[in-house]
Amino acid sequence: MAIDLGALPAPYLSFWRERHLCTLTTLRRDGSPHVVPVGVTYDPGERIARVIASGTSRKVAHVLAAAPAGARVAVCQVAGRHWATLEGRATVSAEPARVVDAERRYAERYGRNPRENPARVVIEIAVDRALGNVKEPAATAPRPAA
Repeated sequence: MAIDLGALPAPYLSFWRERHLCTLTTLRRDGSPHVVPVGVTYDPGERIARVIASGTSRKVAHVLAAAPAGARVAVCQVAGRHWATLEGRATVSAEPARVVDAERRYAERYGRNPRENPARVVIEIAVDRALGNVKEPAATAPRPAA
């Protein structure tokens, strides 16, 4: 279900701050999808999702092959019945300040610093579409004693 980017519900935003493994989907030159596990951070104020990556990775190559306008991509996360997807146009930056900012955001979300990687870049996704099914967690009823 599509979600208004200008009025993202609190549970949706919380879901993007919790520690979840995500996937990034890029397109190969032949149009087939390339899906890989990644860590993602999302800044709703800027509407930018960020993925740190090695500059030599296939995901980065796919984004760079799309020309200066960037590549159409999606990032997604799932936890049980809850899921959220952010779509947009991705570009790659090797600018040190942007990479450091992305590493800091990653450390905040995932509770650990990323490993050292002198070839690190950041994939920045200008988010233009949000999808998902994220609701407030249901109250857990106490289990009967066995």
